[in-house]
Order: sequence, then C-alpha cells, then structure tokens
Amino acid sequence: MSGIIDGLLGNAYASSLIYVAVTIMALILFLTLFEWVAKYKCWDEIRKGNVAVAMATGGKIFGICNIFRFSADAGDSIYGSLIWGTFGFVVLLLAYFLFEFMTPVFRIDDEIQRDNRAVGLIALIISVSISYVIGATI
Repeated sequence: MSGIIDGLLGNAYASSLIYVAVTIMALILFLTLFEWVAKYKCWDEIRKGNVAVAMATGGKIFGICNIFRFSADAGDSIYGSLIWGTFGFVVLLLAYFLFEFMTPVFRIDDEIQRDNRAVGLIALIISVSISYVIGATI
C-alpha cells in the first residue's frame, strides 16, 4: 500500500490531492479532540450564532492547517507531514490548556461559551500565532 501512495506522490497533482486529503482527515480528527476538551459543543454554539466560538474554532482550524502547510513545504514525506501535524496539534492543545491556566481571573471556555468576543479573538490569535512558531520549527 505504501508503494502505491509513494508512486502517486511522484505525480504533482496526485501529491497535492493526497496532502489535502490527509490534512482534511487530520483536521476532522483534531477538531473532534478539541471538542472533547472544550466545555461547550463548538458546532452547536456556532449554529446558535456564537461568534466567540466561531472565532476560537476558526483559529484552531487555521492553526492546524498552517502546521500542515509548513510540514508539506518542508519537503518531508506524507508520513512525516502527518507526524509533524500531530506533534503541532499536541502543542496547540497544550497552548490551549496553558491559556486557560494563565487566566485565573475567569474561565476561557465559559467566556467563549457566553459569546465574549474579546476572549474568542484572543483565542484565535493565540492559535494562529502558535501555529507559526510550530511551523518555523518544522
């Protein structure tokens, strides 16, 4: 099976599609994991029009995809890209917990669930910023 995938990766178009497909599958998995650790249901809150949740979730989506962009740009294999993407996700998750820990005055998840857009914007910026730092190390 890996021989077939390696052969397809030799074709620029097939390689592009494979990287995008792997990134989308990883994105779905990683967003599901974020959903488990958040105190609110992201997609239910977005459906209700909660902009703070949409911003925080958008930051996570951008962050994850940005890490995969750097890993694909590094010229590593699709397997290496997946490993770096997973590593980057773990670091983003740790940053999320650190953000929650470093703000003892209020609970980040509670504020985002209440549609506190200032907190949602900061969460978005943290995810995007950390993804660039992670990407620079790849």
